[in-house]
Amino acid sequence: EVQLAESGGGPVQAGGSLRLSCAASGFTSDDYFMSWFRQAPGKEREWVSCISRSDGTTYYADSVKGRFTISSDNAKNTVYLQMNSLKPEDTAVYSCVADKYSPCGSTRYTVIRLLVFGSWGQGTQVTVSS
Repeated sequence: EVQLAESGGGPVQAGGSLRLSCAASGFTSDDYFMSWFRQAPGKEREWVSCISRSDGTTYYADSVKGRFTISSDNAKNTVYLQMNSLKPEDTAVYSCVADKYSPCGSTRYTVIRLLVFGSWGQGTQVTVSS
């Protein structure tokens, strides 16, 4: 069973940076797809980014492209989300997800499939003040 633990969230001023970490245990191979989602109060869960652990291919939501960078250190079983130029609208709980069956960017990559087949962390709060 894959278990995930996010860290690195906190308060930050607009324009600042944070780096979130997602430490994983229970991987049986490198062929997992790791994602970051976020959810702000009163809003729907929003996909942020995805990375393939096997080949490092990355995907980003338009809202964060050019500001956020996802990376994976497979030796440490840790995925990172470097967030730069933060805006108040980035305020949310950020959660990481591990899944083997829904490749990033494929038609199988849907929130429903991730909720059913994926492993989710408990989330870390990011609060960006103006």
